Amino acid sequence: MVNKRRQDFLIPLLTVLTDAVAFEASFLFSYWLRFLPSFTQLIPVPYGVPPLKEYIYSSLVVIPIWLLLFHSRRLYQPRRASSFSDEFFAIVRIIILGMVVVMAGAFFYRAFSYSRVVFGIIGVTTVVFVSVGRFAIMKFEQWWYSKGYDLKRVIIVGTSNAANKVFQSLTFHRSLGYKALGYCSMNGSTEDAMPHIPCLGSMSSVPHLIKSHNIDVVLIALNEEEHSYLHNLVRNCQGLNVEMMMVPDILELMTSLVQIKHIEGIPFMGIKSPALSTWNSIMKRTFDLVFASSILFIASPLLLIIAILIKLDSKGPIIYFQERIGLNGKVFRVIKFRSMRTDAEHATGPVWSKKYDSRATRIGKILRRLSLDELPQIINVIKGDMSVVGPRPERQHFVEQFKKEVPRYLERHRVRTGMTGWAQVNGLRGNASITERTKYDIYYIENWSLIFDLKIILKTIHAVLFGNDAY
Repeated sequence: MVNKRRQDFLIPLLTVLTDAVAFEASFLFSYWLRFLPSFTQLIPVPYGVPPLKEYIYSSLVVIPIWLLLFHSRRLYQPRRASSFSDEFFAIVRIIILGMVVVMAGAFFYRAFSYSRVVFGIIGVTTVVFVSVGRFAIMKFEQWWYSKGYDLKRVIIVGTSNAANKVFQSLTFHRSLGYKALGYCSMNGSTEDAMPHIPCLGSMSSVPHLIKSHNIDVVLIALNEEEHSYLHNLVRNCQGLNVEMMMVPDILELMTSLVQIKHIEGIPFMGIKSPALSTWNSIMKRTFDLVFASSILFIASPLLLIIAILIKLDSKGPIIYFQERIGLNGKVFRVIKFRSMRTDAEHATGPVWSKKYDSRATRIGKILRRLSLDELPQIINVIKGDMSVVGPRPERQHFVEQFKKEVPRYLERHRVRTGMTGWAQVNGLRGNASITERTKYDIYYIENWSLIFDLKIILKTIHAVLFGNDAY
């Protein structure tokens, strides 16, 4: 057996060092900014400028606290996230928690009176400095893996569609930090297996492969009928220092929120909860109103320019109304900029758009590529027909079709449909599989939080600017 390589040391070390430098820099910068002459004129310093050394001493106490908090949230693991937005909000929460600890300590420490203004600036600058540092480390980490350094060696167990998707993702995105060697089928047969992917043997050969190929990670992607073999696989790999992870299929997705509740001593298994509690609904609706109103105000000049370009480009109305299905299956009229000819579906009836769609106008192709044709849906959000984030609304024709073909499709209507969604920011746009979209939509509904919405909005901006799957 080949000795395990010493992996995953460089990236965590660089991240810790970068964070420590960012913390100290925020203390020094905040002190310098607060006691600038121009700043002191704005907010006077009644007791004079305090010595810098007191803030340096306090930073030496605070920095280890922040580092421990970051470590407790597993933010010093390699391969943490493929997108910076995945950890940005965790950084903000931890820094706020750290500032609460710092200010509580300063309150009880009477030997020196710290400036509350300095602490306020430290809270903001720490978020900025740490975020910049971690973004740089993330880019370096992706470059490091893309060059083939410190890749974790992976085998995949199973021949399901998920197994094929996992292999393709790891192969074409080496910057994730994994090297997929191949797969193991149930009996080692390549029949009905995955073409162009090396078959390494049967499921019973996994322990041997772990030893002989120096495997770091076993990714399990079994079909539902193969789950009974999982116990034997885990048992046979006992004593082997390997990470094992399983790709959840629709069965796990359906039972992800199973809970036990007691009513008068009688146990009940909860298998479905309300999509959003009353308070969560209020929070989400308040956020929608504030965000949509702000965007409408900021984007008004752009909306006017787009309207003029549409009018000059082709004959027909500027705005296009279409009936869609929303919350609780109710019909509403979605508002969009017209991006196609007025007779686009005259001969065909309702059909999905496709890449290089000849029905799109010249300006419409640009609008659809940048998703700018969706901007008027801000009005739908303000009216309450839609939310900023949620499952994308479909037409009645397609809803009737999909509810017969796709498991749990109608679960999407338990919340307001959205201008963007978890499925869309994960590349499931255009003619992507509606079954896969539905899985992502249900995951969003069952795991909603305001932070989740903000994360999706940030990912949407990135997808609009750099994605190529909108048409």
